[in-house]
Amino acid sequence: MSDSAEHPIGIYLKIWLLLFVLSTFSYMVDYFQLQGYLRWSLILLFMFLKAGYIIAIFMHVQWERLALKWLLFAPPVAILVLIALMAAEGDYTFSTRMEFFDR
Repeated sequence: MSDSAEHPIGIYLKIWLLLFVLSTFSYMVDYFQLQGYLRWSLILLFMFLKAGYIIAIFMHVQWERLALKWLLFAPPVAILVLIALMAAEGDYTFSTRMEFFDR
């Protein structure tokens, strides 16, 4: 293996420490008994950050070509957009039904 293909162990240790810190923050959300949108926003933020670092560094996606990154991440992003659109439409339908049928 050539020197250019090797990754220094320091980056793995730094990311491992960062994941530990993010996990600690995630547990602190429960410790401080945060509620509502703040709680779920923080939990999701920490979850996505941890997943992103794991995928980028430990699964070596950071060092892949851009075409492979698009191939990996475009379909899940498209699905998330469609889920968000369906949730918005469902909320609109529910509120419309409550407005007109709840008399």
